[in-house]
Amino acid sequence: MAVIDKKPIRWYDFYMKIQIVSKSEENTIEVAEKFGKSLFSPCVVALSGDLGAGKTLMSRGISLALGVAEDEVTSPTFAIMNVYEGEELEVRHFDLYRLNRAEELEDIGFDEYAGGEGVTLIEWAELFPDQLPEEYMQVTLLLDGAGRKAVLIPKGERYEELLQEVKQLADFSD
Repeated sequence: MAVIDKKPIRWYDFYMKIQIVSKSEENTIEVAEKFGKSLFSPCVVALSGDLGAGKTLMSRGISLALGVAEDEVTSPTFAIMNVYEGEELEVRHFDLYRLNRAEELEDIGFDEYAGGEGVTLIEWAELFPDQLPEEYMQVTLLLDGAGRKAVLIPKGERYEELLQEVKQLADFSD
């Protein structure tokens, strides 16, 4: 059993991916904050999962880690994109749920923002896989009873290195 901030988290390593099990919404935000502190610029995090799986919670925790005020982080479901100023990095937070065609991504300037300086968080990234940058961190969120599972899969060498950093955040002692 791994421990982050003295709260139990189970981590499983399957080749070049890790699975994190969180037992509450608060714990999910804490895990996301730990993850967010390891991010670099430019960085893209593709968040996938069903409604209510925790994509916005992960985005909130990552944004908090980057110095964004908590009350600024909201789901951009209707706005499609929110931009937050962190202490050192800009955070671009996309929600692609309401888009139907790849052409709509062009209309909002997705290519100009995704992968640009700062951190890009993309909720519902699975809807437009061909429009994602070549390299990014895939985070798939799944409901697990009262908690959640987050599966992190790196796409590219920089993200493989990021995954190794995230693994080191855990205390693997029992």
